[in-house]
Amino acid sequence: MSEFTLLELKEIMTASAGVDEGVELDGDIAGVEFSDLGYDSLALLELRSQVERRYGVVLPDDAVSETTTPGDAVAFVNDLLAKAAV
Repeated sequence: MSEFTLLELKEIMTASAGVDEGVELDGDIAGVEFSDLGYDSLALLELRSQVERRYGVVLPDDAVSETTTPGDAVAFVNDLLAKAAV
């Protein structure tokens, strides 16, 4: 099982939805709300789709509402990966 990292999430965020001007993804964004980073619900759905394709997990519909920060999202995906490995 591979671990999903914040760096990988940042790469997916940049590739799938881009980065709003004035938003800095290079810093510690783990606790920053996705909305404060300029990611709306449509961008989060695209992010979800990219994670599912790359990591072979199925994120439930409520994953977007349960993961309001990048740190939450990384923990959520890693929990799914751990469960899939069992």
